Amino acid sequence: MEIDQAERKGRAKLDFLRKIEIEIQEKWEKEKAFEHDAPTTVGESTNKNKYFVTFPYPYMNGRLHLGHTFSLSKCEFAVGYQSLKGKKCLFPFGLHCTGMPIKACADKLKREMELYGNPPEFPDEEEEKEKEKPNTSDEFVIKDKAKGKKSKAAAKSGTATFQWDIMRSLGLKDQEISEFANAEHWLEYFPPLAVKDLKLMGVKVDWRRSFITTDVNPFYDSFVRWQFITLKERKKIKFGKRYTIFSPKDGQPCMDHDRQTGEGVGPQEYTLIKMKIVEPYTAKFKSKVFYSSAMKGKKIYLVAATLRPETMFGQTNCWVRPDMKYIAFETTSGDIFICTSRSARNMSYQGFTKENGVVPVVMEILGQDILGCALTAPLTSYQIIYALPMLTIKEDKGTGIVTSVPSDAPDDIAALRDIKKKQALREKYGIEDKMVLPFEPIPIIEIPGYGNLSAPSVCDELKIQSQNDREKLAEAKEKVYLKGFYEGVMLVDGYKGQKVQDVKKPIQKMMTERGEAMIYMEPEKQVMSRSADECVVALCDQWYLDYGDAEWKQQAHEGLKPLETFCDETRRNFEATLAWLQEHACSRTYGLGTRLPWDEHWLIESLSDSTIYMAYYTVAHLLQGGVLNGQGASPLGIKPEQMTRDVWDFIFFKTSPFPKTDIPKERLQRLRREFEYWYPVDVRVSGKDLVPNHLSYYLYNHVAMWPKDTGKWPRAVRANGHLLLNSEKMSKSTGNFLTLCQAVDKFSADGMRLALADAGDTVEDANFVETMADAGILRLYTWVEWVKEMIANQNNLRTGRADTFNDRVFASEMNAGILKTEQHYDKMMYKEALKSGFFEFQAAKDKYRELAIEGMHKDLVFQFIERQTLLLAPICPHLCEYTWGLLGKTTSLMKASWPVAGPVDEILIRSSQYLMETAHDLRLRLKAYLQPPKSKKGDSKPPAKPSHCNIYVAKSYPPWQHSALSLLGKHYKSNNGVLPDNKVIATELGALPDLKKYMKRVMPFVAMIKENLEKNGSRVLDLELEFDERVVLMENLVYLTNSLELEQIDILFASEGDDKVKEDCCPGKPFCVFRSEPGVCVSLVNPQPCNGQFSTKVDIRQGDSGDVIIRRLAKVNRLIKDLSRVKLMRYEDPALGPRRVPVLGHEEQGKVPVSNKSVFSVNLEEKKVTLADNGLTVDVGDSLVYLVL
Repeated sequence: MEIDQAERKGRAKLDFLRKIEIEIQEKWEKEKAFEHDAPTTVGESTNKNKYFVTFPYPYMNGRLHLGHTFSLSKCEFAVGYQSLKGKKCLFPFGLHCTGMPIKACADKLKREMELYGNPPEFPDEEEEKEKEKPNTSDEFVIKDKAKGKKSKAAAKSGTATFQWDIMRSLGLKDQEISEFANAEHWLEYFPPLAVKDLKLMGVKVDWRRSFITTDVNPFYDSFVRWQFITLKERKKIKFGKRYTIFSPKDGQPCMDHDRQTGEGVGPQEYTLIKMKIVEPYTAKFKSKVFYSSAMKGKKIYLVAATLRPETMFGQTNCWVRPDMKYIAFETTSGDIFICTSRSARNMSYQGFTKENGVVPVVMEILGQDILGCALTAPLTSYQIIYALPMLTIKEDKGTGIVTSVPSDAPDDIAALRDIKKKQALREKYGIEDKMVLPFEPIPIIEIPGYGNLSAPSVCDELKIQSQNDREKLAEAKEKVYLKGFYEGVMLVDGYKGQKVQDVKKPIQKMMTERGEAMIYMEPEKQVMSRSADECVVALCDQWYLDYGDAEWKQQAHEGLKPLETFCDETRRNFEATLAWLQEHACSRTYGLGTRLPWDEHWLIESLSDSTIYMAYYTVAHLLQGGVLNGQGASPLGIKPEQMTRDVWDFIFFKTSPFPKTDIPKERLQRLRREFEYWYPVDVRVSGKDLVPNHLSYYLYNHVAMWPKDTGKWPRAVRANGHLLLNSEKMSKSTGNFLTLCQAVDKFSADGMRLALADAGDTVEDANFVETMADAGILRLYTWVEWVKEMIANQNNLRTGRADTFNDRVFASEMNAGILKTEQHYDKMMYKEALKSGFFEFQAAKDKYRELAIEGMHKDLVFQFIERQTLLLAPICPHLCEYTWGLLGKTTSLMKASWPVAGPVDEILIRSSQYLMETAHDLRLRLKAYLQPPKSKKGDSKPPAKPSHCNIYVAKSYPPWQHSALSLLGKHYKSNNGVLPDNKVIATELGALPDLKKYMKRVMPFVAMIKENLEKNGSRVLDLELEFDERVVLMENLVYLTNSLELEQIDILFASEGDDKVKEDCCPGKPFCVFRSEPGVCVSLVNPQPCNGQFSTKVDIRQGDSGDVIIRRLAKVNRLIKDLSRVKLMRYEDPALGPRRVPVLGHEEQGKVPVSNKSVFSVNLEEKKVTLADNGLTVDVGDSLVYLVL
């Protein structure tokens, strides 16, 4: 994606961050900061001091994008935090190349060069032809579904464009692209780019342990072969025909990673109901059979796929869509089945036809030619039923033939009622009355609340008029379908009284054994392979992992029990997967990978060679030494062919004896020591979509490989949601897409990491917001500039005892922030950790800076800088390492420790919150006070700005509030923290005589208390505050006075106020009264030339001192920063003095200083100001003078 930097206001701050990042990354590489080996001795105590984290190795058919980065950032943040907690951390990173996609793309390039030259010259109309021509019988299925998957398909396959164009979109030139026709070139090209991009991000990876998969890497190839030999010996791998999603075009099973669409989709089992067409045939159907010699004398069946075989007792007819194309084909038994060609294609791969994958079509036939045919159907009490028209049957599901059970299926009863009521409809399709009118629903299941005819009952309830009431029918089905299956009780002979869910399988088995039905499978949803083939379900000869084995499944459940999943939904997804997971095909014939050791015709597929490779990480650095393909010199001098099965056993199974080998014993012991130290994996991070496949297989294979050594089983899995970019799905086709390297270039590594942390914590979709990343750049830059400013000005900061109210609050808030952030990091909740450890931590500092009128304390400022650096380090390590250096630290931040929190005074913190809330409330009240009074004429003037304020605080609640709180507190204690309904409270309060006249105010007060109770807990029911609010306000009087721009604030008790004050003031909610003290306006003249100061006017009030006048002046003249440098003077001659022109350099001539002891007096009637000083009273006139020295 082209990055348009012109839209941004310059890159200076960004470039500053990038420069730091490059320098810091070089420092880390030089120091080998992330390379860790096992200690020379391994014991239980040292093993606890490690942290091993892994991320599913990404597939190497392109550059890493922001989605990859979001998931792996969880690993990255965890490693940063755990290392600060004193753990020795290992974060290895492998690169996956196994599977079909690379090989398929390489082969496409070969074909394109063969067809169109090198570089290819594609005909302009080619793509349009491909889009328009219906080249297969199931093209109609592909069209609609491909639209919604366009971007994903474009990324994974060549259906939307040519593979050559996809390679161009990756930034490759024509002369480079041709090399990618060789599949191995992909393995040489993309893995180094992935490493380079990840290094730009500053990941804490031990790159010595990185590797690529497939048999190109001889060490990894040997490891996977050892794993599979072990699994086969332990009878976890079997061979036989299994239902699996299969691509006829590719000629092999189509696993999740091989799919263009339909990831996670498995085979859906149906019962195929055989309904025999009996004579006499209808005229239309007879004519078809007459002209088909292949159908004469054969048993002909309409076959319907149902999920509910137990309901077949209630069949009254079957449904056929008149305009749908069906086929009749011959089965292995010689019988003829009629269904859609799509379903017949599936059947042909499941043993229904003589030749696998070949449908021997006898005849094509329209649905209208089948209508009216008489049928015999299994289990129903009607001897003959008929094929009737239904217009809503879909072609992409089932067989196109639908059984009709109107007693329990709302769709069926609605359609049956329609055709019964509408004679014209019957006549249109040649349906005789005898085929419809005698047939009534058969009671077969009793459902609580709906009786024994649930479908008619629910349709009547919802007033469904016809089969076209689609929304109502969907609602009706939702009401009765699952309820019928799980709560219904059978009414039919042989199964009477049994629960429906218990008889489904026995009835299915009975019907198949009697030849009345067959097992039929098709994909749950449409699955498209990467080669643009619609997949089927096929019975395949294949090697498979028997995840359905009861003993193995039970072991997997045991492995899941202690597994930390961080969220209930992830655990539920694991449990659901383990419940349904059965066999998984682990072999294929096409693609890249490791060959099955005992049958080298087969390749091990990509979800099967990636289940225990985390164990390989522990030894990879000693075997490969960081050479990705494992073809370099081994650091231990070991050759791949020396890695026999017995050698691998010795390394990974601690009870295995030393093998017969020429590898020196101490080298093998070192390999074993690495594994024993680092294993198990402490946490594996992944997208939630891997829970039903890779992560479940990961669990299964660990319990299989180490069945008795539970200490090697996975400890934790952290699943996350998908990543949106600016609230929309990432898509190359729309341009809403970022690769990892683009994101770093656009936002810096730390800016990107900040936005990734902020994107989201849960399994719901997260959202990377570019404006947040941009704001992150500014935040980080501003932070480091402030640090520099504090370091430069540290001698001007306050020293001595740090014991003011705001010092103590700031210290407590820092300690609370450390503890809160630690909890979030422990839970891998990085959005929350960023909030408490950066945003809120910075806000605490900003509040301290604002409130500390006496100045910030040096010790607290530098304590804050150090702690902030450590709290943010896991997320933004580069800038934090740089800040660490600014603080004069000689060792790397990577060797630092998590800050130790001191005591937290929660009451003190709440008293500070009270102060801020009170200040905010006072500002709102002041704003309201200054609003002009409402006037019909609209010409009212706002009141004069107040100069003084009385703030009243209450020691106790007014009597009516006291009574209400006492009652609420009583209920809260007696009901285990639960308050009764408002009606109950209102009745009890209304019975109190003292409260009758306050009832209009009591219930809103109760509502407020309830709301506060949810936010702040039971302390809101206390009748007294836990701190002295008058002391808090008095300690911050200067701040409050300045922030409200008042002359004076007096803190008084509510008992000193009038009745309104006493009535409205309560603990924690001060009451204020603003007022304007009268004064006489005088001019304040500054005679100094060229200093930027100016003359102004201020009011002088009775009893003012010189200091008060200077403070008042400073509020008007913002240029005055240091009040101690202001000198206030009066004219010797108040009449002539102001008229004289000041003499340069003699500005004080003719003026007398106003001493600190002087007191001003005003005569409001005469507007006269006098000054009393040392017993003398002098006239001031209408002007004073100030100088700024």
